[in-house]
Amino acid sequence: MSFGRKSQDEPGPAAASTPAVAQPPDRLERRAAHAATPTSSAFIDRRRSVRADNVIRTDSYNAVRQSVFAALDVASALNRPADQVRIDIEAITTEAIRDGDLPVTQTEQRVMVQEILHDMFGVGPIEPLLQDETVDDIMVNGPDQVYVERYGKLELTTVKFRDNAHVISVAQRIAASVGRRVDESSPMVDARLQDGSRVNVIIPPLAIDGASISIRKFSRKDLTLPRLAARGTLSPAMTRLLEIAAACRLNIVISGGTGSGKTTMLNALSRYIAETDRIVTIEDAAELQLQQPHVVRLETRPPSIEGTGAINQGDLMRNALRMRPDRIILGETRGAEAFDVLQAMNTGHDGSMTTLHANSPRDAITRLESMVMMANGNLPLYSIRHQIASAVNLIVQVERLRDGSRKITHITEIVGMEGDVIITQDLFHFAYNAAAQRDDVSGAHESTGMRPNFTEQARYYGMEAALIEAMRP
Repeated sequence: MSFGRKSQDEPGPAAASTPAVAQPPDRLERRAAHAATPTSSAFIDRRRSVRADNVIRTDSYNAVRQSVFAALDVASALNRPADQVRIDIEAITTEAIRDGDLPVTQTEQRVMVQEILHDMFGVGPIEPLLQDETVDDIMVNGPDQVYVERYGKLELTTVKFRDNAHVISVAQRIAASVGRRVDESSPMVDARLQDGSRVNVIIPPLAIDGASISIRKFSRKDLTLPRLAARGTLSPAMTRLLEIAAACRLNIVISGGTGSGKTTMLNALSRYIAETDRIVTIEDAAELQLQQPHVVRLETRPPSIEGTGAINQGDLMRNALRMRPDRIILGETRGAEAFDVLQAMNTGHDGSMTTLHANSPRDAITRLESMVMMANGNLPLYSIRHQIASAVNLIVQVERLRDGSRKITHITEIVGMEGDVIITQDLFHFAYNAAAQRDDVSGAHESTGMRPNFTEQARYYGMEAALIEAMRP
């Protein structure tokens, strides 16, 4: 059998390949899917048994790997379907094990073939974790330590890379797939995988103990507000309120900590935007999954190797205003672009949405004030607060609780100004059950019974009765 011989100057798989990432199913169905189809966990268990022996097994794998990449025309293989390449790799592996008289079992041989395929077509050893529906986050802390988050809890896996160069090779492949780079001159990068999962990479010299890769996975299936309500993130009444708020073109800020579910909530809310609206999205790494037909997606650009050519979110915000958008959705407000966001919300782009990091609705307002000052320090505080009160209608506070669950803890409305103070009122909140002594957080979502300030706007859209019904305690 002839597989072709690779020339000496031909790029290896780490430099040439682009990760092909599986599309994970809906997180609501992951527990059942994981129990019914234990492909990734079973593969990891088999790999644990392969690597549990000693150096003899490592030497066997290295010998097989070298034989495969010596015999296989990698550049040609990457243009063929993975299933066809698997057949060639299996044949080369069998021949290498036989010729070298290597102590490798059939199970170990299958694992070797799969790992080589992951290196060529995927993202190396962590490919099974990307295919695991129960995993939300993957954190690579150097070659020997890979953590995952399942159901809100961190756990250490048995997955390992060959060495730090292997981690960097995978990181460079991920960055190259979206036209970015990571090296000593640019040791940090934000990128995304083909399924929309968000990736952050930081390598030495900034990462002292080895390259670090952090992957936030996102479901390709729709996580709607009713589905989030079914898992306890919010109540049916809150679902109805948010549906009305999105349909009535309220400007909404989703606030929360890291990993609290802000982007998931933003995706769910965006489903209630009319299909006739022209939507412009602005992100550092594109991860929003809007379902409407008329969406223009904009993504920031890092500086070149000479330090020029950077395009930030503020630049894109100003450009978006010239694109005749009906709504602007900013993936995350984190700096001076907050000034442009408020300007857009105040100039006819009702129904715009964004997220930001804050621990409470009041903290979210304070953060907006600080970020606007970053852009224009000459503005008086009263003027900034007046802009916020005029622009933002609702703040949706999401939190990841101590048991790993994610819940909306407040839906807070900004109702105006009293003197130089922004006045807010809670429409819904999560009431903790302090008497419950158990690991799971206990409580219930409760309506405050307050009359929303946007009732007149709901009447304009013919939704006043539905809004009043949703607010009933």
